Amino acid sequence: MKTATISEAKNHLSELLARVKQGETVLILDRDKPVARIVPVEATDRTDDERLADLERRGIIRRAAKPPRKTLPPPIDWPEGDSLLEALLRDREEARY
Repeated sequence: MKTATISEAKNHLSELLARVKQGETVLILDRDKPVARIVPVEATDRTDDERLADLERRGIIRRAAKPPRKTLPPPIDWPEGDSLLEALLRDREEARY
């Protein structure tokens, strides 16, 4: 396993990533203490939904309970001569949402 200090990693990131692409792991050190590990990404045939389900099982993410709204609310009735503020206040009074 290759080790590099933070400053070495900053100065030679391209070289370190080339090593990682070849399958090597790089350990990043801060004052001789490990703080990060750069590892190759595993190739996978999983779908996006399978990856999301895995992240959800591990508690990393929480998916929305219901799907996002697909339609926009109707446009605000904005009579000519009204200011935007007046139209928004009238819309709020009508409780359109």
